[in-house]
Amino acid sequence: MGSLNGKIAWITGAGGGIGEAAAKALASSGAHVVLSGRRLKEVERVAAEIVEAGGKAEAAQLDVVDAKATQSIADDVIARLGSIDIFMANAGINVPNRSVAEITAADFAKVVDVNLNGVMNGILAVLPQMRAKGEGTLILTSSWAGRHPSRLTGPAYSASKHAVVALSHSINQDEGVNGIRCTALMPGEVATPIMQSRPKPPSAEDLAKMLQADDLGAMVRYIAEAPAHVCINEVLISPTWNRSFTGVAELGGAKL
Repeated sequence: MGSLNGKIAWITGAGGGIGEAAAKALASSGAHVVLSGRRLKEVERVAAEIVEAGGKAEAAQLDVVDAKATQSIADDVIARLGSIDIFMANAGINVPNRSVAEITAADFAKVVDVNLNGVMNGILAVLPQMRAKGEGTLILTSSWAGRHPSRLTGPAYSASKHAVVALSHSINQDEGVNGIRCTALMPGEVATPIMQSRPKPPSAEDLAKMLQADDLGAMVRYIAEAPAHVCINEVLISPTWNRSFTGVAELGGAKL
């Protein structure tokens, strides 16, 4: 594994959790990191912390469902910095009322728009210059629910994250010949703020047993530092204490 000196990385959903940890991990390897998210203060905070630690980072506010705004950021970064070598599509949401019986059409569309369409907006914005350069790394944050459907995550989240995995494989099928590799990152439970949107948020004790954001940051750095001829197609990663195996996960108070 080599360092990422001279590489430009762009991460969406970078204002906390996995995105923040990934940004800091890539910056610690030498990458110049562009952080995007809806909450400008949070991405600016993360960028400032990276710079304070000696890294290179900048913030660019973005709602990933806005395809034009996504393209504008990509165009600006490429014009100023020369390229986007690493793109991590990490922005994602879920809704509290998520079961088949409870979810509304509007909430279903909202989840899919961010978790799938928002991912593709970023990919389409960076692919042309990656093709021209003959190399590029894409990392798409899916989920354990992208491989194993779960009542805990609900139909919109599970379906959108399954689609992200299929999208990742489609990119490798079409773009591997152009030197572009894509990884579907499928983490199990991670102690991040999205946990608070569950119908019954997990306890502090349970959060401590989950994967931590830094675990995923280290994995993202490993993927990005892999030699250019290596494509890590999928990473399925979970806490050792995997509640989908033990049957103690809860949805609205009912044990699964």
